[in-house]
Amino acid sequence: MVLAYQARGMDASGALQQAQITPAQLKKPGGRITAAQMEVISGAAMRELDDEGLGCFVRPLPWGSYGMLARASLSSPTLGLALKRWCRHHGLLAPDVTLAVEVEGEVASIALHLHRDLGPMAELCAVSLLRNIHGLASWYVDSRVALLGAQFPYAAPRHAEAYAVLFDGPTQFDAGHAAIHFDARYLGLPVRRDEAAMNQLLQRALPLTVRSFRRDRLLVQRVRQILASRPQDAHNANALAALLNTSPRTLHRQLKDEGASLQSLKDEVRRRLATDLLLRTKRPIKQVAEAAGFQNEKSFIRAFKGWTGQSPGEWRGE
Repeated sequence: MVLAYQARGMDASGALQQAQITPAQLKKPGGRITAAQMEVISGAAMRELDDEGLGCFVRPLPWGSYGMLARASLSSPTLGLALKRWCRHHGLLAPDVTLAVEVEGEVASIALHLHRDLGPMAELCAVSLLRNIHGLASWYVDSRVALLGAQFPYAAPRHAEAYAVLFDGPTQFDAGHAAIHFDARYLGLPVRRDEAAMNQLLQRALPLTVRSFRRDRLLVQRVRQILASRPQDAHNANALAALLNTSPRTLHRQLKDEGASLQSLKDEVRRRLATDLLLRTKRPIKQVAEAAGFQNEKSFIRAFKGWTGQSPGEWRGE
């Protein structure tokens, strides 16, 4: 951001002072700022430069440009269509880059391609744009859109560990282009916001790019999917939370908010897997227990009796 000021022949000291960022902090290789400071410095720079692109593009994006883009996609019935419209409209304002929604199997991506060498501004451009659209996507559907990972077309910076705070999942550097990846089912979620909510958002939109949503409307489905596809890797809350890039405490809290519990979902998925295997195959009970995610045959038999009142063998008619 300071480079953007310098390119305009302007002084960044006022914006830095508003954010309480000292010259010493600015020069310190391992210097850090808080989310609140990031929000203040971003807002001050955008207003003083009258450029929401913060110097990343050939032509400035005047204050209010991203609000206009967000409003133009608000009438979309689903998140997928809203994101496609946003990406297309962004290209009209800033042809330096192309943003596109891509889907491959069960994974959706928002890909960012740079059409010119942005030099030292490349990182700010990629990170701020992808954080912007990710935050807006979460706001549209009133849900955390959990990321499966992110990638960037430059070498890992010396502050690469900070990317774990900015983006869920593993981060890949030296990639062909920048992108974020997430479960494609989020694209089908309905846009839940209206004009009144949009007006309220535009009063203070920057937290969308600085802070992350906590509620995940697909969490129950994602937990079911992992329990079904990777039962041995998700045998307890710690293991499952790690696969979801969250903490066990957050996992339990968010499931409770959605009216579910980890134990009830495990029982549901394990019962469905077990009964399907018992009906459709001749696998021994021990193998069925393992495939359904149980640590041993005894615990499986005990759980199955609790579900059906019969042992697996009795239920199978053996």
